[in-house]
Amino acid sequence: MAAGYVARVTEYEDELAFAHTVLDRADAITMARFGAADLRVETKPDLTPVSDADREVERAVRELVSDLGSGDGVLGEEYGEHLGTSGRRWVVDPVDGTKNFVRGVPVWATVLGLQDASGEMVVGAVSAPALGRRWWAALGGGAWLREPGRSAPRRLQVSAVAALDHAFLSGAGAGSWYAAGRGEQYEELQRKVWRTRGFGDFWSHVLVAEGAVDIGLDPVLNLYDVAGVSLIVTEAGGRFSGLDGIDGPDQGSGVSTNGLLHEATLQILNAT
Repeated sequence: MAAGYVARVTEYEDELAFAHTVLDRADAITMARFGAADLRVETKPDLTPVSDADREVERAVRELVSDLGSGDGVLGEEYGEHLGTSGRRWVVDPVDGTKNFVRGVPVWATVLGLQDASGEMVVGAVSAPALGRRWWAALGGGAWLREPGRSAPRRLQVSAVAALDHAFLSGAGAGSWYAAGRGEQYEELQRKVWRTRGFGDFWSHVLVAEGAVDIGLDPVLNLYDVAGVSLIVTEAGGRFSGLDGIDGPDQGSGVSTNGLLHEATLQILNAT
């Protein structure tokens, strides 16, 4: 069992333990390559960077899932989808925050989720080894965080902030929102809230789960970016949806909140 992991009684206890094993392997790979002088970085057709660590982690995930013998499929950012026979699939972003990774900024993570045959996320786990943090959740088992300075994981709970003028917002930069046709709406939301900071990528959303941030936003997302994140938010008592208000990580955008602020946030972002 992965170091520091405390099992909870849920239907998905074995799958969650496996997710920790996968993330232990991913952490070993990414930390060995983080800041390496010979790190290889290429530009993909969509003009985003990919490092040799991204590809090595995803290959390792695929190998571990295959060795598990469960028949589960894998959907990853770098190598697409491998269909399994179980109806389930592991969804992985090997390095979420590659731009940070290649520049030596420690805010990046491996994001892993298990989706059942109905499409529901049942396990989510996020490991940010350069920050010394790992978040996880299994359906019905709550959301948890292992962090420096604590001997045991702590259970997460979203905030109780109920008014936008008291809310802490973390979102992608304004340029991303203007590119998505919602720049003015995003600036209006920024004016409404108490404080705005752009923590970025996975971090905005897991901070919502921690109760440290009240609203986390991304105008454009792929499923693998947040498959492992969305369940952590909801198991902490929050809500995760697309900008369209449909719950789940596969709507092409991401809005995570403590639940109390969700409708007010969507109303502003969808104003015409």
